[in-house]
Order: sequence, then structure tokens, then C-alpha cells
Amino acid sequence: MSVATATDIPPQRTTIDNAVRYLVQNYSPKGNRVGWLMMASILVEAWDLYSIAFVLIFIKEQFNPGPLELGLAAAGTQGGALIGALLGGWLSDKIGRRWMFLGTMTMFVVLALAQAFVPNVAWLIVVRFLLGLPLGSDISTGYTYIMESMAKGQREVMGNRWQFMFAVGEVLTLGVIALFLIAEINHETVWRVTLGLGAVPALIILFLRHDVPETAVWLVQHGRFREAKEVARQMYNDELAMLPNQDMVVEKPSTWDFLSDLRKDPIRWRATIYGWIACFAQGAEFATFGFYLPVLFTMVGVSTTLGNNLVTMALFCLAAVSGWVGPLLTPKIGHRGIGIAGFAIVLVSLIVAAGALYTGHTMILPFAAAAMLWGHYWDASNCMTIPTMVARPRYRGTASGFAYMFVKLPSFLAIFLFPALFTAIGQANATLFVAIFPLAGLLAAIFILPEVYGYEAD
Repeated sequence: MSVATATDIPPQRTTIDNAVRYLVQNYSPKGNRVGWLMMASILVEAWDLYSIAFVLIFIKEQFNPGPLELGLAAAGTQGGALIGALLGGWLSDKIGRRWMFLGTMTMFVVLALAQAFVPNVAWLIVVRFLLGLPLGSDISTGYTYIMESMAKGQREVMGNRWQFMFAVGEVLTLGVIALFLIAEINHETVWRVTLGLGAVPALIILFLRHDVPETAVWLVQHGRFREAKEVARQMYNDELAMLPNQDMVVEKPSTWDFLSDLRKDPIRWRATIYGWIACFAQGAEFATFGFYLPVLFTMVGVSTTLGNNLVTMALFCLAAVSGWVGPLLTPKIGHRGIGIAGFAIVLVSLIVAAGALYTGHTMILPFAAAAMLWGHYWDASNCMTIPTMVARPRYRGTASGFAYMFVKLPSFLAIFLFPALFTAIGQANATLFVAIFPLAGLLAAIFILPEVYGYEAD
């Protein structure tokens, strides 16, 4: 390969920034195929995160683990994803988007199959922690790819569909488990096959992603001009004539450069701060939602495992509708509008639920929970989109990884901390406590988030 140094082709930074600005402002996407390929990995994550919740009873039946072991088996993937989000975002900026999303899906295929053959709970905990690493990494890499491969407006609608994909994954998972229960399959077979089946969609996604190229923006940022020209020619029918035909050695930015750069632009800084707050708030409100499900099931007279699955499936069908409608409304009411509406709906729903628990009007709870789930799928829709979109391309993977860390941290903590709080202070007080999270998100949407729909970072 012929490589020129920065002194051979001056000015280095200006050449790169001009090319990136040109790509951001002028490229046209090849439809939504790339976006859907990136969003599809959320089906894999949803399968793994929520299937374990409905087969834990069978794992406990077979291995009889202690509460801590059972909790770690359920939360292990969340803990791994917390690390994977940070590590994966950083690596995405270092070695490229394409290698990361191919590598993460390959790892998931292997590890998803491995958890189906574990001999005991200790090994299940280890495998599930390792499984979280590619899951957390793939989300941050996928968002980065979407923001660099789709036009403004379209990329934001696509990015906001991640909650819809979560709901679809949850419904599919519950549907498969319900079929196993109806068929009265051996319980050990049910949990092993359910966990191992996550490898199937991962393998399909890996196959479909195989020929997806690296983003032209990343190649330009790393001085790989000849490859960038080829990708731009294939995807946009553009030769990128402003770039030289020789590659250039470019210094790779550090994580500290990313944080320092954010502070230089008030819009990027405020939007990113909102994204982190929203990620934490929506993660906390959803992670605690599971503790209300037994109350709802009792209210509608559900007492069997199959009945629990079917009622939960109905709830997530409603969530899927909300997850589809929210992104469609984003171009009309903006990111601020979706954030304000979503957090406000969740906040009011929790206050109503708390009032129902205090006064004994528990028949209100199912309706409050349904409204809460609807609002959640709006307020969560853009918390990953915003910080990834507003970041400069050279830091985009890192920005996405940082944001996803704030999703996984409350999810991990809630599994360990909220059950004790729920027991100590009671259902009504715990409900009011949870309302702190949507209140924080609502205030952040009103007072911190600038409207960034259509924002261009160069």
C-alpha cells in the first residue's frame, strides 16, 4: 500500500474535515436496508435478556441455586453489556465499524450456544457475563453505523426504532416459550433450547451483514482514502474527488479527546448530557417495571406460568405499537417533543399507580401500567440516537458506547437493589420512588435538551 505522511499531503486535518463534511451533507442512503440490519441485533439482545426471566424458574428447579447465584445468572448479561458498551464503542472508533459488528455477532453465536450446554449455575453466570460483552458492543457499533450511513431525518427515525425492535424480540421470545409450555416439553429442555435459540437470529444477521462495507466517514477519518473512494462509489456513486489517491497516516483520538471536544460546543454538550440522563432514567424505570407485573397478574387472576407469558405478551404487543408510532412522530414534534411526552406519560402513570395502591383501588393498576409502558417506549426511543448523532464522526463509536453504559448501569443495579427496597418500604412507596426517574428525564428534556432533529456534526 502506498502511504503518505501528513507532511506529504498538507493540510491533513483540513482535507479530512472537508471530506467528512461533504459526505455528511451530500450522501444519499441506499434505502433503509443498512439501518434495519443494524437494528436487527436488538432482537438478539431482547431474546437473551428476557428469555432468561421466564426460564429462571426451570433453572432453579434443576440446580437449586441460592438467591445471589440466581440473580447473577439473570443480571450477568447486563453486567457484561455495561463493559461491552464502553469497550465496543472505543474499539469501533479504533478498528472500524464493520469489523466490530461482524465480530460481535460471531461471538454471540458461539456464546449463545455455549449457555445451552452449561453443567451448572456457576458456568451459566460466566457464559452470560461474557455474552453481555458482544451485546453491549453491537448496540453502540450499530448506532454508529446508522448515523454514518443514512441521511439526516431517516437516520433519526431508524435510530428511534430500537424500542420497537425490543418489543418485537420480547413478543417472539414469549411466543416460543408459550409453545414449549403448551407442548409440555421437559423443563430442562425448555430452558436450554430457549437460551440456545438466540444463536439462530444472530447467525442470520451475521450472514446478512457479511457484505456490508465499512462506512466512508470512518475510512476518511482514518486516512484510508482509497477505500473511502471505493465505498462512496459503491454506495453513493460519488468518487470523492476532493481526496487524494494516496492514503494518509492519521493520529487516532483518545477517549479524553472525546470528552474534551464535547465541552467545546454547547449544543453537543447539552444534547449529550440529556442523552445520558435519559438513558439512565428510562433504564431505571423499565428495570423496575418487572416488579409490578406480579401485582398486575394477580389483579387479572393469572396464576400459571403459561398465563403469565400470555399476559406479558399482550403488554409487549402494546409496547410494539408505541415503539413504532414514536419514531414516526419524531419528524413532527422533534426529539424534545418525544422526550417530554414520553417521560410525562410515565410520570403521571406512576403517580396514578401509587394513588391506586395507597387507596386500595387496585383495579386501576393494569391501565396505569399499560400507559406507563406506552410512555416508556417513547422516552427511551431517542436516548441512544441523540448522543450518537451529535458526536463528531471521529468520536461517534465512543459516544454511543458511553450512552449505552448509562442504559445498562441502572438495569444491572435494579436487579440487586430494587427488590430489597420494594420489600422494605412497600409497593406504594416504591412506586413513588420510581417516579423520580421519569421526573428527572422530563426536567432534562425541558431544560437541558436543545432541539437537535436534523443536527449535523462534522
